[in-house]
Amino acid sequence: MAAQPVLCKKVLLCGYYGEHNLGDDALLAVLLGQLPPDQVPVVTAHDQAQVEACFAVATCPRRNLRAVLRALGGCDAVVLGGGSLLQDATSFNSLLYYVALIVAARLQGKPVLLWGQGLGPLRRRRSWALVRMVLPLASGISWRDPDSAALAARWGVHAPIGTDPVWGLPPQPWTGAGGPIILCWRQSPLLDQGRWLVLLAALDQLAEQGGRPVHWLPFHLDQDRGLLEELDRRGWLPARLASRSSLVEVSSPEAAQAWFAGAGLVIAMRLHGLILAALSGAPCAALSYDPKVRSAAEGIGCPCVDLHEPLVAERLCESWLGLLDRPTDSAAIQRQRQGTHVHRALLVQGLVSPPTALP
Repeated sequence: MAAQPVLCKKVLLCGYYGEHNLGDDALLAVLLGQLPPDQVPVVTAHDQAQVEACFAVATCPRRNLRAVLRALGGCDAVVLGGGSLLQDATSFNSLLYYVALIVAARLQGKPVLLWGQGLGPLRRRRSWALVRMVLPLASGISWRDPDSAALAARWGVHAPIGTDPVWGLPPQPWTGAGGPIILCWRQSPLLDQGRWLVLLAALDQLAEQGGRPVHWLPFHLDQDRGLLEELDRRGWLPARLASRSSLVEVSSPEAAQAWFAGAGLVIAMRLHGLILAALSGAPCAALSYDPKVRSAAEGIGCPCVDLHEPLVAERLCESWLGLLDRPTDSAAIQRQRQGTHVHRALLVQGLVSPPTALP
């Protein structure tokens, strides 16, 4: 008897994809790997050519809501994939975009899954009202952190908690003894001239005492690429540190991991920079501008400096020197990886039995 053909279904994957952010590329890589085999993805992307070339998937223009809604019409389900999409820190319009997409999908009887999501920040009263209204419309949810789950639970929406989905990428062997210091740093309103000068003085002392070159790796290419040049232009970069510094640009999470695997220390301000560095076995230190960075650091026992607190160059240097060539604990990494199973389970369960349309 001939085998029955498998009926493939199209699923619209929505996120901050194709924006030249290695963290969101990593989220997409994990999401595509966790999709059930009978699902055909269509990915919302800004740089569609880049996403199509890297992941061999169909795309639609993510910044064009009308085009995304047209793509929704040809799909059987929607997945909001990773990160914190239900927030208004980017803009209120960004929140409206995802709310409109959720409502449109449910009115068409299509399941909407919130996969590995964070929730918030929500800075406007109307944002709270919108999210409280739209969360019960989701067909299934998995949270990436306890704070997001607790906020949703206050509104009567309960769902399983996992770790950040990027922990689902394969770990790499660390080979970085004696290797360079790699930075995944970004601009932040928390860092004025005085605080930048403290950070750079500590880094200068670290590089000198450790005898290491310093590689600046822009994790969000469009936002971070000019940081080293800007600090130097303003005269904030010590001459000795400038002579040790160089810019390293990579185009994929895998390429970033290859650099991290050869690092003597990675100091990360970017959440997914920290996670990819730890997955590469590298020694890690974190600078937290957001609770999500501190939470990830705590999960692997990584020292973390809160950028809201006073900074002291000597203490920073001493802490970082103690981390050189001390790889991240593999057991802690494995515990974080186990926490990604809830996200895979959501996709398997949530894409099997589509719900009916809303009345």
